Formats: sequence, structure tokens, C-alpha cells
Amino acid sequence: MTPDLPEEDPGSDFERLEAPPEGVPHVVDTPAALDAALAALAGGEGPVAVDAERASGYRYGQKAYLVQLRREGAGTWLIDPVPFEDLRGLDEALAPARWVLHAATQDIPCLAELGLRPRSLFDTELGARLAGLPRVGLSAVLEYYLGVTLAKEHSAVDWSTRPLPEPWLRYAALDVELLITLQARMERDLREQGKLEWAEQEFAALCDFTGPPGTDEPDAWRRTTGIHRLRRRRSLAALRELWLTRDAIARERDVPPGRVLPDGTLLDLAQRMPGQASGLASDRKESSRTRQRRAEQGLLRHQRAWLTAIRTAAELAEEDLPEPARRGDAPPPPRAWADRDPAAADRLTEVRAALAELSERLEIPVENLMTPDVVRRVLWTPPEDPTTEAVDQRLAELGARPWQRQLVAPVLVQALQAHR
Repeated sequence: MTPDLPEEDPGSDFERLEAPPEGVPHVVDTPAALDAALAALAGGEGPVAVDAERASGYRYGQKAYLVQLRREGAGTWLIDPVPFEDLRGLDEALAPARWVLHAATQDIPCLAELGLRPRSLFDTELGARLAGLPRVGLSAVLEYYLGVTLAKEHSAVDWSTRPLPEPWLRYAALDVELLITLQARMERDLREQGKLEWAEQEFAALCDFTGPPGTDEPDAWRRTTGIHRLRRRRSLAALRELWLTRDAIARERDVPPGRVLPDGTLLDLAQRMPGQASGLASDRKESSRTRQRRAEQGLLRHQRAWLTAIRTAAELAEEDLPEPARRGDAPPPPRAWADRDPAAADRLTEVRAALAELSERLEIPVENLMTPDVVRRVLWTPPEDPTTEAVDQRLAELGARPWQRQLVAPVLVQALQAHR
């Protein structure tokens, strides 16, 4: 069982940490300061707490604009990566240390861009999920284990701002202040629950995490929200040209593509393919006033670029038009299973119920027991002879960890053998 929550008297029982006890460190933004940081961190002991701040919603891409680190014997360091070509020297200094992060998948890609890559890690958000905590945000997890709550007023600010205001730096330093203490408490909890080995398998897999495909991927435009509404190949060509145009504008202006023109407006243009500036605007309304204003301003500010993109698509030869996206080997949506394969639908119904019961008993979210996509793939296209060994092998091929296979494979085998 998970440990009891601290006695809760709302607003009074949790200590609120407003500032690092050792004060807010100076920002490392010179070669000499970086050398001092490397020496101190390399000379520290035990794991290193790591966090990064991006400017999501303000800048193009997911670049890190501040890296926070804390290690026993080294203290806390706030490193501005912007003045440096990369931080590979820091990567070498930290190579022997285990990283402690919260929600590692958010930070690993932007840290990798700087040349930083963990060889071993502990993710306190994922650990909290496996430990059965009801809330897994950093503040909630700190409250649960340490009875401490953090000031979180600056979580969505523009971290590309220079110089960074002192209150923001205070917030950034707090994010790593207690991570190592938290990791020790959580590790003990996971061990007592018999889940530590499961967590270690998950953490090892995270070391190879690369993040979602980038915008430089050839078919990145196919990830446009709502693309399934486009039926004609010519419309798909228009969307591709509009998407590439928007991406180039966003990259040049260093702003998120959605701030140049929302996806919904791209789709509208791709469907209508207006040939003149007067036809760019439409009666379509965006979901908020802000998005509506951005759509109107983006259409007006870059109208020549949009018209050029549409004209390029209109003039393409038929053989150069993009093909509709293929579903590949992914199973159909579950709602279609009953009509297309009733036995598979029965298997899915049985497994969903069994996994829900297992999830409740182990106090682990269903999606952490096994990702829904993996479950559906095995149930839709099962091994010819659904033995435990065959199902286990299929799960391994799909990336499931040993602990997941040990728990979930018997559930899948039972359903596969009962509904052929």
C-alpha cells in the first residue's frame, strides 16, 4: 500500500517553500563561470537533480533557455545555454551521475539538443504514477512525500527573456531544490510496495527516449490537426505547401507556427484554395478570440505567401500530388471492431475489464500497465497460436518492458484463447 497522505488541513499543514535556503544562484553565462560549474558538479556526490525551462508558446521549437542542476556537495547551478555552442563538457562531468528529473520526457529532447544525455535516471513523475499517487505534478508529489509545497507562479513565462528576472530564477532553483530528497523517499516507497524493479525498467527505457518527430521530417505536415477532413489529393497538396510556408515563416520569426496561422485556418485554405487575396478570409471562426485575431492578422500579414503556396499546389501535375495517408498496420478505431471483427471486439471488452481490475488492485494507471496501442495491436492481430510465449514475444517486439509483459500477457492470452 502507498503511504498515508500527510494530515490535511487545507492551506495550513504544508510548508510553502518560497525561496532556496541557500539563496538564488547567479546565472552561469560565461566560459569561466561554466568551467566553475563543471568542476563543482563533477566533484559533487550522488545523483544530480536536473530540470530545464523552455519558451513554449513564445518561440519556435522546444529549445532550452535555462538548465537547472543541483548535487550534494556542489549546490545549485543555473546555466544559461544560449551563449554556448553546446554543453558537452557538462555532459562529460555528469556522465557517472544518475539524473533525477520530474516528467523526464518533457526535458530529455531539449537537453539532448545541448549535448546532454542521461546514462541513468530516476523520473519522479513516472515513479509517482507507479507508486499509486492520485496527483503527479511536482508540487503535489512534494506535498505527498515531504509535506512541502512550491511557489509555482512562473511556470508559463517566456524563458527566452534576457535578463531573467530574479523571481523567475528563484522559481527555477526551487524546481531542483528538493528533487534528490524526493527521489530517496519515493525509492523507499516503491521498494516497500515491491515496485522498484518495475520502475527501474521504465527509467532505463527513458534513457533512450528521443521525443516526437521533428518539423524537419518529410511528412511532418501530415500531423496537422484535422487533416483527416481533407479528402482530395489536391487539397492535401495545398495543405503541404501552406504548412511548409507557415513553418518557414515561424522559423524566421522565431515564433510557434500556431502564432503565425492556426491549423484550422490552414485546413480551411487547403479546402477552398482561394486564388485571390480577397478570398483568403472566410466566415470560419476560431475557438477563441486570441486564435481568431491571430488568424486574421496572419492571413493579412502574409497573404502573398499563402497565395503562392496555394498556386504551387494548384499547378502540380497529378502524379506529384501526395497520396492520402495510409493507416499502416495500426488497428482500426475500437468503435469499428464490433462490425469488422466481433471476436476481436469481445477480446477487447474482456481485456479492458481485466486490466481495469488489475490497475485498481496494483494502484497503477492502466496506461502504465501497458499502453493502449500495444494492447489493441495484439488483440486485433494476435499470434497464430496465442500461447503465453508467443504473446510475450509479440509484446517484447512492441517495446513492452518485462514487468509489463509478466502482468499483462496472461490477461491477453486468456482473452485470445476464449475469443478466436
